Amino acid sequence: MKKKIVAILVNLELILMSLVVLVPVIWIILSAFQKGSGAGSITFSGLTLANFKKLFETTNYKLWFFNTLQIAVISTVLSVVLIMLTAWIMSRFNFRGRKTSLMTIMILSMFPTFLSMTAIYTLFLTLGLVGKPISIIIVYAIGAIPYNTWLVKGYLDGIPQAIDEAAYIDGCTRGQTFRKIVIPMAKPIITYCAVAQFMNPWMDYILPNILLSSDKSRTLAVGLFALINGRESTNFTIFAAGAVLVAIPITIVFIIFQKYLVQGVASGADKG
Repeated sequence: MKKKIVAILVNLELILMSLVVLVPVIWIILSAFQKGSGAGSITFSGLTLANFKKLFETTNYKLWFFNTLQIAVISTVLSVVLIMLTAWIMSRFNFRGRKTSLMTIMILSMFPTFLSMTAIYTLFLTLGLVGKPISIIIVYAIGAIPYNTWLVKGYLDGIPQAIDEAAYIDGCTRGQTFRKIVIPMAKPIITYCAVAQFMNPWMDYILPNILLSSDKSRTLAVGLFALINGRESTNFTIFAAGAVLVAIPITIVFIIFQKYLVQGVASGADKG
């Protein structure tokens, strides 16, 4: 009887959490196909694609999408390179100040990037980079290092150093060992870091809103929020249509790399 009660409670909790997640998603999807323009009641009769047409005709959605995709791809590549190099050095090399560096990285990972936005904005303003995509790319790439370095280091620590030593005996340099042995073996954790970084620009609002203020340099999150940023806004269904389209590339990437995501986060969490 006790096991049945526990099973019932667990299933009820899972159902409740599923509803909490699914109801808003279903509501926003249905809102995208409504005839009206406000956040009113949802009806299943007379669904239309007009909101998607208005989205492309009356806004710079295609430009926002391209900006976001550009930032996502470049920041992902740059951040993964920096993360892998930093984690590899921390995992494989012994040098003075190594423990201090690791502790510093761990402390930095505890603070969100937006806490230093005043200093970041002032720095980029001085350099003349405010309003340019390169500014947000730098923030994403550098900001990904602290937390992900610890995660990737834990994964690399689980790869025996004897493999590296065998490669050195066969004539490989450290760089060749890193490229031909370490990176292929670390594919799951690399994929996890890459997907996590790729998803950031699509959902982040605070940083792009501060650094990319002009309409032509906006990301999707900033551009879509501008559609409903007002008490008398009548663009909610257009906003919903844009939100549905935003979810498509993220969902595709997540489905394709789901296997590596699970392996990466699980392996990086229990090794070190």
